[in-house]
Amino acid sequence: MTTVETESFTNSQALKALRLPSMCRSWQEVAAEATEHAWSHERFLGVLCRLELDERGNRRLAAALQAAKLPPGKRLDSFEFGLVPGLSRQRVEALCAGDWVKAHENCLLFGGSGTGKSHLAAAIAHGLIEAGHTALFIRTNDLVQRLQAARRDLALPALLTKLDRIDCLVLDDLGYVRKDQSETSILFELISERYEHRSLIITCDRPFADWSSIFADQIMTVAAIDRLVHHAVILEFGSESYRKRAAATRINRPVTSTATQATNDHTPAPTVTKGPARRST
Repeated sequence: MTTVETESFTNSQALKALRLPSMCRSWQEVAAEATEHAWSHERFLGVLCRLELDERGNRRLAAALQAAKLPPGKRLDSFEFGLVPGLSRQRVEALCAGDWVKAHENCLLFGGSGTGKSHLAAAIAHGLIEAGHTALFIRTNDLVQRLQAARRDLALPALLTKLDRIDCLVLDDLGYVRKDQSETSILFELISERYEHRSLIITCDRPFADWSSIFADQIMTVAAIDRLVHHAVILEFGSESYRKRAAATRINRPVTSTATQATNDHTPAPTVTKGPARRST
């Protein structure tokens, strides 16, 4: 074995032992380029380190996206903002950056069935993960069932602790939770647990005025709303189905005239508002 081969073997084995797989795969190719272009030792090392860091970042992102259980295909680039002209893409992109998550605020999305709430909630969660946060997307009713099962098994504190590690919990379709004392009390417990500590994204097809049909009593309803809106961004989508408009647009796109498209765009626009600055007492 030549000196060069011995050195190559030693370097590769050392990089594997140090758990630097990207460096291990790339160092010979990078070394050849460094020699060809007369790089300094500092630049050679810097390039190898950047390759390793980039790969680790990609692995972390892939793992976080898998753990988040986001519905497939629900990203900003697949959301047709033109069908909801009152919704600012810039505003949503700002939400994806995650400053509000660092401040432990909430994001509440209201609108009728099919108006795009779940799609946008998933897209925001995807952006948060890309920004370095953790998220979990789950139907509210499914999570309530999990919490109830954990309570029966005396494992509720452990599950709440696990959920507490997630920066942003996306509760989809809160309005479908049954008005049952055990279900709504455990949902209220989760909301209280995360209040001013972790963030929530909630989608709901019912305005606050109808939340008495979700929670078991008026006191719990007021307390839940109070905690959610104290630090919150609220997006309202109206009632016309985004899904139906999007489907109609895709079907008609090859033959739709500019005038027809303009007519289709005259749909009720959502409003974007900031939640109350102070919690009522």
